[in-house]
Amino acid sequence: MSTNPVRGAVDSLANSRGRSTQHILVGVGLTVGAVAISALVARINARQDDAYEAYSDYDAPAYEQPKPPSKLLANLWPPLFMALTLSGLRIWNAPRSAARTQALTLWGAVQALNGVWMVLGPRRLGGQLAAAVASLGTAAAYVWRARQVDPPAANMVAPYVGWMGVANALSEGLSRKPAEPWTVH
Repeated sequence: MSTNPVRGAVDSLANSRGRSTQHILVGVGLTVGAVAISALVARINARQDDAYEAYSDYDAPAYEQPKPPSKLLANLWPPLFMALTLSGLRIWNAPRSAARTQALTLWGAVQALNGVWMVLGPRRLGGQLAAAVASLGTAAAYVWRARQVDPPAANMVAPYVGWMGVANALSEGLSRKPAEPWTVH
């Protein structure tokens, strides 16, 4: 047991007992960097709500697709991404094995799919839905493989997978919804 309480807390949280400080810092850099890149991509591709169209009384109004409140999403995604990041760090710090390599590969694929999903944005709902479904399947495979390497790491990602399932159901429902809420006969 480590005599340094800070190192002991880090080892417990990051699954890093027996790992060098350099190894831990590389893992933190890789995992935080991957999530930061996804967040940057999201920020660059964020929709501007202040853009609006003016139309005359004779033009048919344009109806927007309903979307979840942005404040809800703004509060929901950070803890999910933090859990995903910490989970990846715990897997990084696990002893080398084929299962660890596969889990890290799946974790990286989830990050890449998140980036694709964010780049596509709401303007390309079909592509965004395809990326989200692929992300859900990849995240589920990551949880399965991570459970074999470090069960707490897998447990951290379970809420993310659950939310991806809900988000996919919502996105799929929105993609089927007609653009106008009623039809004039």
